[in-house]
Amino acid sequence: MKRRENGSGRRAGEIHFHAPGLKHYETDEFAQRNRLEFVAISLTGTSCALRCEHCQGRLLLSMYSVPGNGGLYALCERLAANGTRGVLVSGGSDGQGRVPHAAFAADLRRVKERLGLTILVHTGLVDEPMAEALAAAGVDGAMIDVIGSDETIRCVYHLDASVGDFERSLALLEEHGIPSLPHIVIGLHYGAFLGEEAALEIVAGHRIAGLILVALTPLVGTPMQDIAPPTLAELSAFLEKARLRLPATPILLGCARPAGEVKAALDRAAIDIGLNGIAFPVEGAVAYARRKGLRVRFHETCCGVPWLLGNGS
Repeated sequence: MKRRENGSGRRAGEIHFHAPGLKHYETDEFAQRNRLEFVAISLTGTSCALRCEHCQGRLLLSMYSVPGNGGLYALCERLAANGTRGVLVSGGSDGQGRVPHAAFAADLRRVKERLGLTILVHTGLVDEPMAEALAAAGVDGAMIDVIGSDETIRCVYHLDASVGDFERSLALLEEHGIPSLPHIVIGLHYGAFLGEEAALEIVAGHRIAGLILVALTPLVGTPMQDIAPPTLAELSAFLEKARLRLPATPILLGCARPAGEVKAALDRAAIDIGLNGIAFPVEGAVAYARRKGLRVRFHETCCGVPWLLGNGS
């Protein structure tokens, strides 16, 4: 695969590597200095009504839980005192696929104004009141999974919704001036491709801050624990398809992807294809990028933060 530097959404000769405090990360090439610099918070603790097939709420276990009703500001204040500069505010979904950010909008605004933290939110589905609340809160950006298959929405997310609902959510964020970082989970439908290309077309039709690509990563204790994720060839092909479809958009390889040699090879492929950044790069990825002549930048934040704050390029 030929590396594309010009017109690829990446500053010529540069790539970003990220290690947010979602987990401990240390290699010989890049290690966290303060794991609290950028952390994830769940508004619902470990509770999620959907219990999606690939997660079952397990991704919430590693997040900070808001201590009681109205405790979001107090939690962020404590974190900020220990060096936190940014937060991803997420949580479990209700039965309609919504995370309760609107109920915490006042606290989000206080966190932004008084503590000066960078705030990303992981939204779930968005309606008009939610979009208005997030805009009023002044959040820096919204992450949202975009799913291109009604069957996947029903079978994997257990959600009575449609592809159109996800597109409408992205449109509402855009209409209210909230920068968005849509995610596409490659192989979300039990490891098979079903709707990824449709999701890519939806994303391409909207003004976004960047696109984050992740891959199905089977988690122990979920119905998908024994599912084979997409192959390296399939993953690499989709990364290249996204790069070609969105030549001027920042595209990042996100946290979730299969481990082992597949991850190492996928990181190298992302560099070759011309992606803008990689979260939690494998040992050797930084050296590989430098051998390709790329200037390396390191961040202890979510991979979308530089593009939201305007210092990614």
